[in-house]
Order: sequence, then C-alpha cells, then structure tokens
Amino acid sequence: MEAHAEPHAVAEQEICGLVKGLATQLEVHVRERAVNLDLTAPQATALRELAGPMTMRDLADRMSCEPSNATFIVDRLERLGLVERRPHPTDRRAKILALTPRGTDVRARLLAMLTENSPVTRLTQEEQRTLRELLLRATGRA
Repeated sequence: MEAHAEPHAVAEQEICGLVKGLATQLEVHVRERAVNLDLTAPQATALRELAGPMTMRDLADRMSCEPSNATFIVDRLERLGLVERRPHPTDRRAKILALTPRGTDVRARLLAMLTENSPVTRLTQEEQRTLRELLLRATGRA
C-alpha cells in the first residue's frame, strides 16, 4: 500500500504547488490592474465579485474572507462612491450591497483589464473550461 501512497503524495504536492503558483500569478495580475484604477487588490477583488446586489456575508464568502474584512473593504469602496448599502428587503439587521453607476463603470473597466494578459488566457477556451470543471470537482462545488 505504501508503494502506491508515495506517487499520490508526490502528485498531490506538485498539484498543490501548481495551484498555489497560479493563485500567486493571479493575485499579482489583479494587484497590477487595481493600481491603474487607484484601488487596492482587495478592493478590486470585491468589485469583481459584486456581480449584483448581495449581502456582506455573500461578498465575504465570494472573497474567501471574514465579514469584518469585507466590511473594511466595502467602507472604503463606499467612500469612493463605488458601492452603496441598501436596506435588506426581509432582514432588518442586514444590508444589501450594490454598485453605484460609477461603481458599475469602474467594475466594467476592471473586468476588461483583468482579462488582458491574464495567466488563464494562456489556455485555450476549451482548456479553460476543462480547468474550471476540474477545479469545481476538486473543491466539491461540482
């Protein structure tokens, strides 16, 4: 059994290293584009994830961070006039985050910048679909 475990351990280690390397390249890519819009990388990430109105908890989940961190980021985006908090329709304690018209414009520019020379664009569209499907399966989201 141990003879079979070793190749699996090596493969897992290599895959982990490759995924981490890609994540690092993507983080650098986001950071470099965010600067062009006078944003930090976390602010750019929040804008990228704000595809529509959502709660702070939903945004934090999409950003893979704690709600308190998302709150700090959203506070800054709100001061920049990019995001606004609205009352939640059914939960008095919650707020809905929504892009302002200016936020919608900045987000569109950000998304265009993020697709240019992205590490993922080195792959064909078919390879990107395959990678997406594999990552969804590996993360249990498929």
